[in-house]
Amino acid sequence: MIDDLYDLIGGRQTVWVAIEIFYRRVFADDTLSPFFETTDMAQLCSRQSMFVSMLLGGRVVYTGKDIHAAHAHVREQGLNDGHFDRFLRHFREALNEVGVEPNKVEKVTKLLETRRNTVLNP
Repeated sequence: MIDDLYDLIGGRQTVWVAIEIFYRRVFADDTLSPFFETTDMAQLCSRQSMFVSMLLGGRVVYTGKDIHAAHAHVREQGLNDGHFDRFLRHFREALNEVGVEPNKVEKVTKLLETRRNTVLNP
């Protein structure tokens, strides 16, 4: 059940470490890193951790911007489906690296995929 996914993958600690690994991968990706040149990374990691935790059913309140509004500036920079696919791949790899079971990695990825249109469409 989706409500249990947050706890099933290891809760706050797993999400936090996966987010850190994810952004290390993103920054090493020459296609994605330009989107983050002026980003406050500590704040981004914190917000992303809250968002992913909430999405996975954790008892966490996301206090960041609406996801559509938060991505307006990168849509203007040309964010597209190919970029989103790369983000998903890096997140999947980060979850694998922290030891999340493959079937749970797939569930998390599917949940993130449900946000594609919100992120990409104006």
